Amino acid sequence: MATFANIFRFLAGAAVCIGLLLSPGPSPASSNPEAPWSWPLDGTPPVLRHFDRPPEPWMAGHRGVDLGASDGAVLSPADGVVVFVGTVVDRPVLTLDHGGGLLSSFEPVTASVAEGDTVAAGQEVGRISTEPHCPSLCVHWGVREHGEYVNPLPFVSDRRPSVLLPLADP
Repeated sequence: MATFANIFRFLAGAAVCIGLLLSPGPSPASSNPEAPWSWPLDGTPPVLRHFDRPPEPWMAGHRGVDLGASDGAVLSPADGVVVFVGTVVDRPVLTLDHGGGLLSSFEPVTASVAEGDTVAAGQEVGRISTEPHCPSLCVHWGVREHGEYVNPLPFVSDRRPSVLLPLADP
């Protein structure tokens, strides 16, 4: 005969399983945006410096990626609205709002668009300026999701689901 403790354990386990099935899971934007983004430079640029989230918001880190450029054109990675064009410290910066709490920022970039302009994915929004950021021509690309910096690379990397294939016969 089942004891009250066993019945309680069963019901608690069932509640946890149902909760896991009904939970929304991780935000799709941070690892897999609904609408695919494109690279902010022509082609697939080399990553010269990767994202390095600091352990605390005030600590040193690298809140974006540095992308090597062969041309100076900077492209909007997704549809959006220009929300900032200006200088931060000593670098020209451009920020786009892509909706859903997602912002892209680029530096050093001399904007060819103005605050309030609507931009389309792939549209040229500026040119890499002459202020040095890397030893060679590059742009720093940062992405914020609901105010937190996230790694931009998952927005442009292969987002197809992983599929396990059977092993071939020897």
